[in-house]
Amino acid sequence: MRMRHTPQYARHKTHCIVLCLLAFFAATVVVPSWAQQRQQPRAAREGARAKHVGRITPQIPSANRYQKNKVFLENADILSADENVSADYQVLKGNVRFRQGDMYMFCDSAYFYDKTSSLDAFGNVRMTQADTLFVYADILHYYGEDQVAQLRRNVRLENRNTTLFTDSLDYEVSTNVGYYFNHGTIVDNKNNTELSSQYGRYELDTKQAEFTTDVHLINDQYEMNTNMLRYNTATHIATIVDETYIVSDSNTIVTDNGWYNTSADDATLYNRSQVNAKDGKTLVGDTVYYNRMRNFGEARGNVVLTDPKNKVILDGDYGYHDDNAHYSYVTRHARAREYSQKDTVYLHADTLCTLINNDSVRILRAFNNVRFYRSDIQGICDSLQMSEADTIINLYRHAVVWSDVRQISGEEINIHLNDSAADWATLPNFGFMTEHLGETYYNQLSGKKMKAYFDQKELRQLDVDGNVLVIMFPQEKDSTYNKMVNAESSYLRLKLKPKQEVDKITMWPEVSGKVTPLYLAKKTDLFLPQFKWYENLRPHTPEEIFDVSEEMRNLMSETEGSSRRRSKSAH
Repeated sequence: MRMRHTPQYARHKTHCIVLCLLAFFAATVVVPSWAQQRQQPRAAREGARAKHVGRITPQIPSANRYQKNKVFLENADILSADENVSADYQVLKGNVRFRQGDMYMFCDSAYFYDKTSSLDAFGNVRMTQADTLFVYADILHYYGEDQVAQLRRNVRLENRNTTLFTDSLDYEVSTNVGYYFNHGTIVDNKNNTELSSQYGRYELDTKQAEFTTDVHLINDQYEMNTNMLRYNTATHIATIVDETYIVSDSNTIVTDNGWYNTSADDATLYNRSQVNAKDGKTLVGDTVYYNRMRNFGEARGNVVLTDPKNKVILDGDYGYHDDNAHYSYVTRHARAREYSQKDTVYLHADTLCTLINNDSVRILRAFNNVRFYRSDIQGICDSLQMSEADTIINLYRHAVVWSDVRQISGEEINIHLNDSAADWATLPNFGFMTEHLGETYYNQLSGKKMKAYFDQKELRQLDVDGNVLVIMFPQEKDSTYNKMVNAESSYLRLKLKPKQEVDKITMWPEVSGKVTPLYLAKKTDLFLPQFKWYENLRPHTPEEIFDVSEEMRNLMSETEGSSRRRSKSAH
């Protein structure tokens, strides 16, 4: 039977068709889209999951390994990456090795930033370059584009015979310069020298190191302390640029400018450097050269040698000291000052020296154009010697000594000191004593040998032995001089009262002579044949010891005895 289609049926059929179309659309479009949405997180997770690789071979085997600023990964046991954390670096573990040019870097693990050629390395860090540089540390931060390495903890840099120890080192690979800033120590193994400081800089190419703040240089012989020092590990020379103390068992050197060759153990120092010996002696000069190995030193420019034990100061423009030979000398404007008593003795000569002889006796010697001054006594001679053992001052060749208005001259004068004051003196090879009375009047006494005795720095007695000649002008009660006494004998003894007044004159065994009124005396009769008054050569102040006149030089250059012959012919 044929069914009849009503309008309600038609509408129902239309709704069914629409529902079927919607169901098909949902099956072909909506459902696949939902499935895709679920699978995406899984795929993302699988893509971000750590990728493990076995032993790593060079990333680009055919690449030029000497590209500037490029770091290559050469080896690692494990490589991993996590894109969720960072896509900029790789995590490397086990036998990690990098290379940049001819430099290799090793570690246990690392973060490698390939795009910037940088890395952070940890554990057993090692950097090597050829066979000259080896650096070890716990941590390394390396910036390949700048070629800068920051090494931290237990850092050790080895460069041939030099080793640097520190906890923080920044190293510039391109310039081969390293810096430390949290205390470091450099050991010069070849020279057995250790240097430490708070801050430091080391140039591997030039072997030059610079140390700053709390600097100490130590070796077997001495220790050097300062706040700034430069040192070359190839030449073993320390350059001093700040106040520095060099301390050893024998002395202490204070300087702020100069250099010290730690291998040869010698130094050249500037700016009034000072050497202080353990026994109290000091040496100061504008420039000081000192060799510790040979135990001798030189100084130039305003040199001062001080001996406080013996109360002597030597100064001049050049000084020399040999500790092994126990010998020192100064020259060029040389001067000695002896200050054991209230009155200082000032002594000048072309050369002044001190030495210790085989009997351990200290001797002071002065050579050429000697001049000395003390308030109560002055003198000149060609050479002088003073012995510490017998406390005798020996004046040689053309010796002249003044005290107040008296002058004593001879080829040799020997003065014995008692507590730095003269108690006797001898003239063994002819002596001449002169006393200036005023105007042209001089008491005169000469003889083959003389011996004088002093008390409280005043002449008390004079003995003359052989060929005695006397000219005297007795003073009248009114303090005038009216007559002259001329006498000869073999022996004479002169005694004086305090204030140098004549007490008694004794002559023996035979005496010859005469008394002449002054108005009858000729000018030539007023002087003995050997008379010469050297007042114009006398130093009157400490400064005048340096006034060596041409007349004095001519006198000192004369042969012995010629001055007496010249004086005799002049009168």
